[in-house]
Amino acid sequence: MPPVDLGIPSIPTPWQDATLPPDRPATAGLVDRYGRVATDLRVSLTDRCNLRCTYCMPAEGLPALPKDSVMTRAEIARLVGVATRELGVRQVRFTGGEPLLRRDLVEIVQDVAALEHRPEISLTTNAVGLDARADALRDAGLDRVNVSLDTLDPDTFATLARRPFLERTLAGIDAAARVFDLVKINAVLVRGVNLDHAADLLAWSLERGFELRFIEQMPLDADHSWDRSAMVTAAEVRELLGRRFALAPDDEPRDGAPAERFAVRSLATGERLGRVGIIASVTEPFCADCRRTRLTAEGGVRDCLFAHDESDLLGPLRAGASDAELADLWRTAMWGKGAGHGMDDPSFTQPERTMSAIGG
Repeated sequence: MPPVDLGIPSIPTPWQDATLPPDRPATAGLVDRYGRVATDLRVSLTDRCNLRCTYCMPAEGLPALPKDSVMTRAEIARLVGVATRELGVRQVRFTGGEPLLRRDLVEIVQDVAALEHRPEISLTTNAVGLDARADALRDAGLDRVNVSLDTLDPDTFATLARRPFLERTLAGIDAAARVFDLVKINAVLVRGVNLDHAADLLAWSLERGFELRFIEQMPLDADHSWDRSAMVTAAEVRELLGRRFALAPDDEPRDGAPAERFAVRSLATGERLGRVGIIASVTEPFCADCRRTRLTAEGGVRDCLFAHDESDLLGPLRAGASDAELADLWRTAMWGKGAGHGMDDPSFTQPERTMSAIGG
């Protein structure tokens, strides 16, 4: 009897052997059990940052991730391609840490812009060094930028960021304004530090056509010193700005955006000056209409900024998972998303990962 080649036996990999939730619907998108569909992807490119903002990182910084644990350019392009082609993602924002610290940032943007199902591409940055790369990023396909800027006072900036880099940030903002149609400014107000700078920052932004968004400080700091009772609330921001400007709900639908937007008018003349947004993640949460999914720099899916668990995609990708398998893992990760972040629950605990390690 001639020998029969039975080949090498196949050993199922962990993701192929996983049991899928029996109640998860057979849908193409990133749907959760509460009916929300994620179409907005935030991708952290690095956990490293060149600032040490008091509400994010300790003064001495944090240990950097091992280089081989961080997604490569090709891996980022592949996972974003899975998200846009297989899962219905329409917006991609690159975050960090500080994404400008990736030397291959321009090439990463170029790769994503070349995808068949091209998403809108944006960048959240502190703008330190953006002046040297703004043109290249625009030419690569970047559509807009969000810049973190908490104050226009150099001393206060140095106090909050623990680095004297205000002029470098402003140079980056000027470059962004020159090459992008839309520039958004993100600001965090800290009681006793920059609270009285809010109206001046809004006036400065309106004069330049920027859309300023004030963000409530969230419990994602490395020192775990966040105190809800000391946090500047959205209601306080509205009251403070109302002393100098007239605010009214914006006519444009919110459509799942994290910021509640307001039309800003002159108190004296009623002239419309622009818009301002307030992201009240803590006191006025918008979890019911959340449309975001996140990838950490290590290729882990986070269904919420305040989640305590992640679902690994990078490991399966490196072990040979197909795009269809990666997409299904991603769907399963998002299906398990909770109803909300739970900050009002007495049992709420702050995630171990900080904002710099998660990506905004």
